[in-house]
Amino acid sequence: MQVDETLIAALHDQGFEIAVETNGTIPAPSGIDWICVSPKAGADWLQRSGHELKLVYPQPGLLPDAISDSDFQYYLLQPMDGPMQKQNTRSAIAYCQANTKWRLSVQTHKILEIR
Repeated sequence: MQVDETLIAALHDQGFEIAVETNGTIPAPSGIDWICVSPKAGADWLQRSGHELKLVYPQPGLLPDAISDSDFQYYLLQPMDGPMQKQNTRSAIAYCQANTKWRLSVQTHKILEIR
């Protein structure tokens, strides 16, 4: 199901706020209260503005420097999960320390091993 302006209006009429996370391959309709874009390497990235840009890091083919000129309030790096998660977390921390526009985003449930 795609979110459209009719659905957004109906939800707002009922008092709901709408927050979405998208890979950004389709432009978001107007009226969404919070937009988090998490682009993927190799995909066309059309939604280049919003509230939060979350980038899985490191992501070959999509580096923070290449997208930091987009229009977001918050820029977040999330360490890539998998066998190198600890190293990826250290790399993300180092990147955020050297580039203060970026903040670290962690998935607490993965750190606590809640799957």
